[in-house]
Amino acid sequence: MNEGSDAHDHVADQQVLLALARRAIGRAARGQPLEAEVPDAPSSWLQTPLASFVTLTTQGALRGCIGGLYPTVPLIEDVQLHAYAAAREDPRFPPLRPEEVAGIQIEISVLSAPEPLAYGTPDDLPLRLRPGVDGVIVQTGLRRATFLPQVWEKVPVPKMFLEMLCEKAALATDAWRSGKIEVFTYQVEVFEEHVAPHLPASP
Repeated sequence: MNEGSDAHDHVADQQVLLALARRAIGRAARGQPLEAEVPDAPSSWLQTPLASFVTLTTQGALRGCIGGLYPTVPLIEDVQLHAYAAAREDPRFPPLRPEEVAGIQIEISVLSAPEPLAYGTPDDLPLRLRPGVDGVIVQTGLRRATFLPQVWEKVPVPKMFLEMLCEKAALATDAWRSGKIEVFTYQVEVFEEHVAPHLPASP
């Protein structure tokens, strides 16, 4: 198989995931249990255990985002689980309603394996981060939080990025300066629906 075919197949896999995620949020909005689907002859990528986040927006505003940092199930299942959860279980938002489904835009982020970020002094830490490229995890004890690389679009200053991430982890905003915080980075492959559907939600 040539490189062009591989690229085409990968785009096709992305569309499969987006379609399955849309069906999952539809079931979530209708209060139906998730029935994870597996298409005939899924590609090796879809069957590989990979972690994902599913982000739901409506007219550009966040409506739900749920994901995992470490793979536990095949990607095709992981995406459906997190799409369903993003529609029903994000504590920042009420569960998605059936009439909202048609206006929801779906974005999927597939994560690389998080890697520890080595740094010298705390002042070195912001310099080691790559805005727009790195997803970042801060962790100490049982407290942990992450920002996807997309967050850099709204918070482009590394020090502010770290302060907000520490706050998300229920830590002091300057906890990253203590030298006692574990930091991990990862990258994402992100894709979304090109045009938000405007069809009525399925009955």
